[in-house]
Amino acid sequence: MNKNISNEIITILEEIIPNPVCELDYNNPFELLIATILSQQTKDKRVNEVTKILFSKYPNPESLMNAQIDEVEKIIAPVGLGKMKSKNIIMASKDLYYKYNSIVPSNLDDLMLLSGVGRKTASVVLAEAFKIPAVPVDTHVLRVSNRLGYAKSDNPLVVEEALKKYIPKDKWILSHHLFIHFGRYKCLSKNPMCSECKLKEYCKEKNKNL
Repeated sequence: MNKNISNEIITILEEIIPNPVCELDYNNPFELLIATILSQQTKDKRVNEVTKILFSKYPNPESLMNAQIDEVEKIIAPVGLGKMKSKNIIMASKDLYYKYNSIVPSNLDDLMLLSGVGRKTASVVLAEAFKIPAVPVDTHVLRVSNRLGYAKSDNPLVVEEALKKYIPKDKWILSHHLFIHFGRYKCLSKNPMCSECKLKEYCKEKNKNL
């Protein structure tokens, strides 16, 4: 990989996926934070179905931190891992209320101190809610990055550092969305759409999938 090849890849992705956006529904940084925690190991569409109910009942950190865990668990059951995620979003709300005056912090270190928030979730909030350049690496971004030759690693931090090395900072947020959409709808984990892919010449796995 080098910056010229990376620029070619990003240009092609922009042609394939015009105006990619976050597919989680949210109205403010708090809702995005909670939705992103809930999105771990599940689909955004399913998260949107439960957050519509969740936020109508618990619209802010103070209301959610005082919620009964079993009530929250019932609401978010469709996203899976209900007990753990219920605990995390209630505790994260308490963290926000007591440590940050119910305001979602806009820096990585403070975000990662919140319950249930790892580097990927924190980076999503930075990039999406605050438009601060970041490269969140989820399973789609990791898979696409490896297939296109940005990295050869299952470690999200290694992949993140590689993407930041080859992609201009002003395109980090855009590239994150491009890679997610490409991985979610084209470059699938199983049965990727290789025959119609405009990035075949860059793919390190093309001979395996064609």
